[in-house]
Amino acid sequence: VQLQASGGGLVQAGGSLRLSCTASGRTINSYITGWFRQAPGKEREFVAGIMRTGVRKDYSDSVKGRFTISRVNAENTVYLQMNSLKPEDTAVYYCASTIRPYGQIPTSRTTYDFWGQGTLVTVSS
Repeated sequence: VQLQASGGGLVQAGGSLRLSCTASGRTINSYITGWFRQAPGKEREFVAGIMRTGVRKDYSDSVKGRFTISRVNAENTVYLQMNSLKPEDTAVYYCASTIRPYGQIPTSRTTYDFWGQGTLVTVSS
């Protein structure tokens, strides 16, 4: 599968953005899909993930209550709605997927097999 991430941009603090992760080559509901981010000089970190059914979701503590992950299988796309953005949310955001049958959403980047190219989110203060 190939993943295409999009939707990044420049936004003021308190604003919103919606990121998209569109899959080609295989239907995205075959995969657990996650969003990660990497700020300059920092490790890539887990942000949110969604199981194949779309029922189970998980979020990092830093974004819980502000970000929402969802999937629209008919569009072969996973979305990350980001509200109440803060300057510390500035990073390159990556979507990633794994087809392995994990019972819960993995938060380690090493467990994901396929990665999109990243989209830059910049939040100004």
